[in-house]
Amino acid sequence: MTITEQKVKTEPQGQSSGAMRQGLWFFPAGLLWMELVLRLSTIGFDYVKGILYTLGFSLAAGLLLCLLGKAFSPKATPGTENDYTGLFRGKNLIFLTCESLWKYAIDPELTPTLYKLWSEGFQFTNFYNPVWGVSTLDGEYVNLLGLIPVTGTWSMTESATNWLPFSFGNQFRAMGYTTRAYHDHTYTYYSRDESHPNLGYDYKGVGNGLNIRVTWPESDVDMMNATLDTVLADEHFMTYYLTVSGHLEYNFYGNAMCQKNRALVEHLDLPEAAQAYLACNIELDRALEVLLQKLQETGHDKDTVVVLAPDHYPYGLDEESLNALAGKQLDQFSLYQSCFLVWSADMEQPVVVDKPVSSLDILPTISNLFDLPYDSRLMMGTDMLSDTQSPVIFQDHSWLTRYGRYDAGRDHYESFVDTGNDEMYAAGVNWLVDQKFTYSKLILRTDFYQKLWDDAGLWEQQSDEPAEESPGAADPVPPAE
Repeated sequence: MTITEQKVKTEPQGQSSGAMRQGLWFFPAGLLWMELVLRLSTIGFDYVKGILYTLGFSLAAGLLLCLLGKAFSPKATPGTENDYTGLFRGKNLIFLTCESLWKYAIDPELTPTLYKLWSEGFQFTNFYNPVWGVSTLDGEYVNLLGLIPVTGTWSMTESATNWLPFSFGNQFRAMGYTTRAYHDHTYTYYSRDESHPNLGYDYKGVGNGLNIRVTWPESDVDMMNATLDTVLADEHFMTYYLTVSGHLEYNFYGNAMCQKNRALVEHLDLPEAAQAYLACNIELDRALEVLLQKLQETGHDKDTVVVLAPDHYPYGLDEESLNALAGKQLDQFSLYQSCFLVWSADMEQPVVVDKPVSSLDILPTISNLFDLPYDSRLMMGTDMLSDTQSPVIFQDHSWLTRYGRYDAGRDHYESFVDTGNDEMYAAGVNWLVDQKFTYSKLILRTDFYQKLWDDAGLWEQQSDEPAEESPGAADPVPPAE
């Protein structure tokens, strides 16, 4: 089955609850306005630009008012449900952010488990994984929170004191699931010992409970072997893994994982660095093999969904090695094309999604598949399985959609599909992209979700006691949508 923007059936979503009924009009108003403006090709560009600038000023003022608790109104429309809403409702989730994983590491012979997950699960053939300023940490931030990292800071670390109701850990924990996180490197690196408990996890890494052999980099296989008996002993669980075996440098003299698997790749007609990169990803593949085997042995294979997302492309490789792995000359956009894997053993056939999507879309997509109460208006991406799309956004404000792509460095728009007025379309998406950067920064810096919950009086619904309802039936605390 193939999904494009035109082929996904949608229907109205249920009425929003709590704060969403009281509404945050200014935030989604800009997005809804852009949906209209981008179709008005008969209106003069200068006139539209003036409207956009005026609206942008109004939205900024509205944000400040809302932060003071003075701008609630039921004017915004939530996202929409689709045929895949709740497909995995009530299942367990194992989510991996994989160090430097790239689509060209997936091979039926070298990495057969990765290939299995790709070929049998959801196939996002046009998935982009942009790189941000703080490499892996920012990659995690985007994957787990659906927000654009703020330049010049460790956004994930800064979020450690914020209320993050839509993170997977907090959502699943509120439903009574056991939520754990593991990282097979130093547990304090990037201050994850502060940020990851705030995401809703009982977090362990090397040095605070994850007992594995210390090498550089460490083995993802060792991490699976050390943790899965604990994870799979629970009936309902959501577990997050941050892997490290795929880390640079890619060589056979300073990287333990490359050395370990060298014999499996040295026959390949590739530069040595590219061979080494594949060698360390074989370690990830073997870790996934252990995971699937343990799921089957414990009877969790049919009730658990496995999700893999990269943190960034392997920027530790030189241009020659990158092009050799890809089998083509890469440009500034195709360099970031990567893989996003969503797999469950009971999927009867793969689902192909060929519209442009990105790591910003992961949180709303998985939330929709599990039917978690979330609010798409408070995330920078959209559900990949819906009939709507957010632009694929890059750090320098370049972007890409199915209609075309914009190179911010050259201030150049390249059209794929005639929009009737490409100049107006490009200007409109440029505005939208700028707003997403602005709102992401304000959400982080103002602890906006907490202010929204405070103003809506939802904190009174929160309880430290575990949820009594069965997983999949209870609303997370606090409920959003």
